Amino acid sequence: KISIMSAKSLIAATLVASAAAFAPVSQTGSSSALKAFENEIGAQPPLGFFDPLGLLDDADQERFDRLRYVEVKHGRICMLAIVGHIVTAAGIRCGGDIAVGVPFTDMKAGLGFFDTISGAGLAQIIAFIGALELGFGLRQAEIEEACERYQENFPISSVVPFDIDRVSGIELNNGRAAQMGILALMVHEKLDNNPYIINDLLGSPVPFN
Repeated sequence: KISIMSAKSLIAATLVASAAAFAPVSQTGSSSALKAFENEIGAQPPLGFFDPLGLLDDADQERFDRLRYVEVKHGRICMLAIVGHIVTAAGIRCGGDIAVGVPFTDMKAGLGFFDTISGAGLAQIIAFIGALELGFGLRQAEIEEACERYQENFPISSVVPFDIDRVSGIELNNGRAAQMGILALMVHEKLDNNPYIINDLLGSPVPFN
C-alpha cells in the first residue's frame, strides 16, 4: 500500500518541480528558442511562449515536435484520468467480476484502486498499455494518415468550420489543466482522503471510498 511517507515524497517532488520551473535559464538560449517557437500552437496568452526549464534552448524543430507530441499525449491521458476519477468516485462500476470472485464493485476509486487490485491484475493493465504502445508504434504512419482523412471528411465539417489550429490550442490547454488537476486529486487523496476539496469549500462534500 502507498504509505503516508510516499505521499510526502510525492508532495516534495511536486514542490521541487514547481521551484525548478522558476529557476533562471540561459538568456541566450531562451531568446533563440523564443524566436524559433513563439508562433507555435500553444504559445498563447496570457503566458505566450513559456519554457522556464529551458527544454527548448538551442532545440531544432524535430525536438520541439517530439516534446509537443509527448505533451499532447500526456494531456489526453490525464483528461481521461479526470473523467475516470469522477465516474468511479460517483460509485459507478462495471458489472461482473474484475477477477475470479472479485467484483468490480469492490474496487476503490483513485489511488485506492492499487490497494484492491491483485498483482496479476496490475500486470495485465501494464501489459495492455504496452501492447497499445507497441501496436501504435508499428502502424503510426498508417493511423495518422487515417486520422487526417477522417478530419477532412468529418460529418459536420461542411456545417461547422473546422479550425485545426484553434481546436489544437483548446486541446493543449485542456490537457495542461488536466495534468495539474489529476496531480492535485492524487495529492489530496493521500493527504486526507479528500480529493474533492473544492466541493467541501462549496458546502457539498463528496464521500470518497
